[in-house]
Amino acid sequence: MLLTLKDILKLEKTVAAFNVYGYEDAAAVIRAAEALGKPVILMTNKDAVNFIPIEVIGAMLVVMAKAAAVPVCVHLDHSRDEDDIRRAIASGYTSVMFDGSQLDIEENLRITKRVVETAHASGVSVEAEIGSVGYSDPSIQAKAEYTQPDQAVFFAEQTGVDALAVAIGTVHRMKIQAAQLDFDLLGTIRATVSVPLVIHGSSGVKDEDLAKMSEMGVNKINLGTSLRMTFGNTLRKTINENPDEFDRLKFFPASMLAVEEKAKEKITLLSR
Repeated sequence: MLLTLKDILKLEKTVAAFNVYGYEDAAAVIRAAEALGKPVILMTNKDAVNFIPIEVIGAMLVVMAKAAAVPVCVHLDHSRDEDDIRRAIASGYTSVMFDGSQLDIEENLRITKRVVETAHASGVSVEAEIGSVGYSDPSIQAKAEYTQPDQAVFFAEQTGVDALAVAIGTVHRMKIQAAQLDFDLLGTIRATVSVPLVIHGSSGVKDEDLAKMSEMGVNKINLGTSLRMTFGNTLRKTINENPDEFDRLKFFPASMLAVEEKAKEKITLLSR
């Protein structure tokens, strides 16, 4: 069942959102959600749509979402390109994110308003970011800046976004669960901002803190690196154990099963 972000966030206190890079991990995530009877969000980030055109991966994920036994949202993650956002909307995505976190607040506000107008005219939800979640990868030049609650309130009210990503200490692409979170800041933001809240970079968050963020009212929690590591490490092991095999279709099932189990684990943590 294909839903918008706005509608899917009404179904659960917290919905898990996973970055996927093709059929294999998308299918595994959907199977995990179906096994648990929970809604789920499939996201494609810049790396994914640079490798597979938006129109191709979008069409595939929309077909998979419609066939799923649980509600699924198809979301364009971290886009800074309005043309890509328009392409995603035309390709069937039900949610888009404009990431203006590296811009000054006035320009972020101006462009986000324009994206909201465009997307809402097509019945598509919009996520934006205020403050900025940094990256553990030093090759990515991006500022990290905690969200200011008063700016978050103003931004949400002025733009009309359907969900707002905030920065409370998570870091994108962390390989270990060691993020230090400012829960007092999260509590203040949650108490003052009326729209659903999103936390990015959650692979680096300890399990107990994932559950705590859900309990404190975070509505969408993004995970990517943990699934990529699971897929890649399992794939490497499978290839090393089968040196004479060359058919890639023989390599994928073990990785797909491992991703399914990891997705189940994360969805369960957020469903407590």
